[in-house]
Amino acid sequence: MSTFKTIASRDRTLAVEISGSGEAVIMLHGLGGTMNIWHAQAQELSKRFTVIRVDLAGSRRSSTPAHLSIEGWVDDLAAIMRFEGIARASIVAHSLGTLIAQHFAAEHPDCISRLALFAVNKAPPDERRQALRDRAAKVRQDGLRSIVDGVVSAGTAPRARADNPLLEPFIRELVLRQSAEGYALSCEAIANSVAADLSRIRCPTLLVAGVEDAISPPKLAESVAPALANAKLATIEKCGHWLPIERPRDVMQRLGEFL
Repeated sequence: MSTFKTIASRDRTLAVEISGSGEAVIMLHGLGGTMNIWHAQAQELSKRFTVIRVDLAGSRRSSTPAHLSIEGWVDDLAAIMRFEGIARASIVAHSLGTLIAQHFAAEHPDCISRLALFAVNKAPPDERRQALRDRAAKVRQDGLRSIVDGVVSAGTAPRARADNPLLEPFIRELVLRQSAEGYALSCEAIANSVAADLSRIRCPTLLVAGVEDAISPPKLAESVAPALANAKLATIEKCGHWLPIERPRDVMQRLGEFL
């Protein structure tokens, strides 16, 4: 049984789904995603944990404020924990969500038990920042249909698409149901982001990369791991950027072992 809530945080409302009981596990999605990318894993984890999934501000069922930033998303996460009376939680995150999780863990190290980061992100290089701003401008001008095919083809492994014919339409549906302005603001928030102070993160951290991920390749996780005090690296074969829905069983296995 899941409970759906709407939580107010400053100038926005956040859609949250809570299931299970036990220690808290908070699950964050990436750009163009929603809490539903973690549906399969949440069903399993809720047998042992209280699982809290959220649509980030600017995404799907949560509201889109006038401005989005990593700092704002971090504040939203803190607000959810306060609202639910959670002093300490593990965070499981994908893509953009991993950047938010890093900043949250660096700012609130005593509130974090473990971090599991899938398709890890870090503050982008200059050329990537401009590409994100260009994408935001394109979405505002031409809509989400203008970028959705590229999101699917660049973000998924060919074998994963062949193994699961529902993968491509599911990602298309996720992206096309977003607010175009929310998606554009999210792109700009990533473009304006800075690196988290990873030296402040002391908790056990799992970094998982898809072997065929062209967006957050394994070498990116490898570059982040040495800055963390207690990091473990893992990869998933025949998998691209959308790990939780490309290879849900493999992702669940890594999570089950780590948590």
